[in-house]
Amino acid sequence: MADNKVASDQELEEMIAASDTGARSPEGGVGKLLLYIAFAWSLFQLWIASPLPFMLSDIHLWGGNTLADFIPVLNNTDTRSIHLAFAMCLAFLAYPTFKSSPRSYIPIQDWLMALIAVVCTMYLSVFAKELAERPGLPTTTDLVISGVGILLVLEAARRSLGPPLMIIAALFLAYVFFGHLAPEVIAWKGASFSKAMNHMWLSQEGAFGVALGVSTSMVFLFVLFGSMLEKAGAGNYFIWVAFSMMGHMKGGPAKAAVVSSAMTGLVSGSSIANVVTTGTFTIPLMKRVGFPAEKAGAVEVASSTNGQLTPPVMGAAAFLMIEFVGISYIEVIKHAFLPAIISYIALVYIVHLEACKAGLKGLPRAIQRTLMQGITAFVVNILAIIILSGITYYGFGWIKDVAGDATFWVASAVIIVVYVLLVRFATRFPELGSSAEIDQLPESGPVVKSGLYYILPVVVLIWCLTVERLSPGLSAFYATLFMTIILFTHKPLKAFFKKEADLWAKFREGAADFFDGMVSGARNMIGIGVATACAGLILGTVTLTGIGLVMAEFVELISAGNIIIMLLFTAGISLLLGMGLPTTANYIVVSSLMAPVIVTVGAANGLIVPLIAVHMFVFYFGILADDTPPVGLAAYAAAAISGGDPIKTGVQGFTYDIRTAVLPFMFIFNTELLMIGIGGPFHLVLVIVSALIAMLLFAAATQGWFLTRSKKWETIGLLLIAFTLVRPGFWMDMVYSPLQKVPATQIYDIVKDQPDNTQVRVHVLGETLEGKAVDKVVMLPVGKSGADGKTRLTEAAGLELREEDGKMLVDNLVFGSAAERQKIDFDWEIADVQIKSDRPAKQWWFIPAILLLIIIWKSQTRRRDHELATANA
Repeated sequence: MADNKVASDQELEEMIAASDTGARSPEGGVGKLLLYIAFAWSLFQLWIASPLPFMLSDIHLWGGNTLADFIPVLNNTDTRSIHLAFAMCLAFLAYPTFKSSPRSYIPIQDWLMALIAVVCTMYLSVFAKELAERPGLPTTTDLVISGVGILLVLEAARRSLGPPLMIIAALFLAYVFFGHLAPEVIAWKGASFSKAMNHMWLSQEGAFGVALGVSTSMVFLFVLFGSMLEKAGAGNYFIWVAFSMMGHMKGGPAKAAVVSSAMTGLVSGSSIANVVTTGTFTIPLMKRVGFPAEKAGAVEVASSTNGQLTPPVMGAAAFLMIEFVGISYIEVIKHAFLPAIISYIALVYIVHLEACKAGLKGLPRAIQRTLMQGITAFVVNILAIIILSGITYYGFGWIKDVAGDATFWVASAVIIVVYVLLVRFATRFPELGSSAEIDQLPESGPVVKSGLYYILPVVVLIWCLTVERLSPGLSAFYATLFMTIILFTHKPLKAFFKKEADLWAKFREGAADFFDGMVSGARNMIGIGVATACAGLILGTVTLTGIGLVMAEFVELISAGNIIIMLLFTAGISLLLGMGLPTTANYIVVSSLMAPVIVTVGAANGLIVPLIAVHMFVFYFGILADDTPPVGLAAYAAAAISGGDPIKTGVQGFTYDIRTAVLPFMFIFNTELLMIGIGGPFHLVLVIVSALIAMLLFAAATQGWFLTRSKKWETIGLLLIAFTLVRPGFWMDMVYSPLQKVPATQIYDIVKDQPDNTQVRVHVLGETLEGKAVDKVVMLPVGKSGADGKTRLTEAAGLELREEDGKMLVDNLVFGSAAERQKIDFDWEIADVQIKSDRPAKQWWFIPAILLLIIIWKSQTRRRDHELATANA
């Protein structure tokens, strides 16, 4: 039995290594060299993220020199080149060429490819001045370096991520050169080799573009922070906490799996690693309380894949949204928060329903509490959190007022003192063992108190992001710096407070954990670094060829302008590509092609779809692909632990994830779920409560169980209620028109009265150069308030109008403006302006929905009571 367990653990470790960190583990000096390269990469990323380069550049030395003359401040070209050089070097050294290639040593050809990859990537940094002096005129050497570099990026992607991303990128590159041979609907003239290489490698439009820049400046630091949290023991602590607090409930181990996966989403950005980390103990416990192998694995898969949805540390794609959508990371967190919470609560509820259907129980508590004791403890804990949050917020605010420029040092001292006190407090309670050792329900109080100091780095991260409003990279740097202090000191401090002897041995353990955390963070980034460079080639193709606009017209044609069909089409593409692509690459490809189309078609259908909503839509379906059969790798990892069938595990996991698949459609049609357009606290509470109830009822409907097994009419009723709570405007639109038409001559008055940075819906008529009649609705931005309507429309939308015979005609279009991008042309007529109708609040439709819910509740209550009475008779 022990031998089987060891073999299983080894298989799981190999699965993580093969997919995330590299399957090759050479021994001796070569193995150490790989570790040192990974460590050096992490050290470099910490250096460029820190304020130290700028602080040192101000230090004056002898002869009028400054320290910057010896340690220069690196620009974007330098940092991206070095970042990709590390990623590709490690990709060729850590990942074997084929499955049959050696794992225990590195063949000479891989050393050679790693060296050439470093030369090709560093070429842009070393010869940056020369390249800047000949823009668009590459030499033969430039072209050779570019061509070889692109081929090596494709090969590195194949090794570290599998063939799909490499194949897709190669197809896009083939389109660059052979676009004239493509079908007429997507054909283009093609580009020369010189122009393509200059665009794809020598500029920041291709491999070294936005995606790689985000990986360099933000993603690495968050992955490193998570890796260090894991090495410190935070992941294990989160698992113990979740299990101690929820293990006693119906299907308790499964609920603990959901909550622990949400918390370890802070630590691991990998679905597979998340499955293995939490699943090694939750899946056996779920089976022990009665869950079948496939369902136990499916619960773990569904909860682990959703870990990337959990703010504040989300997947790499979340950081790309900052660049693609043009909003701050705080805005991304705000928009992602409510859907993520709703998704996890709904999954906990699904687990509860599964437990109810199967008559499962939780594990017995060591200490039984009365209901009143439980309520009291809950209230006390909530009050304690509120009080501590208030002390933290206002306390630090007071420090800023008093200390001024010295606030950083004073706040750091306070954090360190609190950390030391929490470590000392933790020594009063037993040390937590491995989560795999959990065989009975632990008491929650001692478990929670034994690791409270693990929460401090997360607090520092959130504080820097939300209160100090530092950049994501700098916030992650300070949080990682604090994690470094914890890694070096928490074991020696515990030994000191317990009056143990060998403090130096504990310090060495901490140093080893720090080194392992730095190495692990870098190795976790190999695939992401290579993926962002490879996806940059795809983005480069889109910007060079204009395929994005062609695809928009093509998709609009096959969907006949129907927004629902287009969303389903986009979801299908995301799931299909996600079977072979990592979430980040999937998001880049689909969002760059589909996001603008959905926004445009939505506007034509009278639906204002914010760009962030579309990007979140793509992000969600990219994540869902991790458990989509037949290629869901997370399902294979869970099945390896549970002993179940991987395909059945994936199918069951996807059925649990249907509520996550529905969420994106919900927030496309009701952007209030993304906290957009919230009118005040009452409105916010109403949105949260209605959305949460809707998702729980949807889960109950899909599981066929509410209070008891549902009849068909009850299932239909629950779905109808859920739909009404999410989109009450659908029914209101049938009674009252959502829009009213205003004569075009009043457009300036309407624009003048619009709030800041909103859009106005305009109905335009015209004719293209080819003689095709155009009749469509477009959304035009109106910019900031304060100016008259004509000025706002001209400056924000780039549209100038003239009045002739009572008609408003397009007189001028600013090149590159929003109006031009909407393909409006000269002399087109503004037929009318469409504004929101003055009608009753859409929430009135909640009343019939609640009445129907009461009817279903009473129907099921009577039936449940009758079944219980029959069973007890």
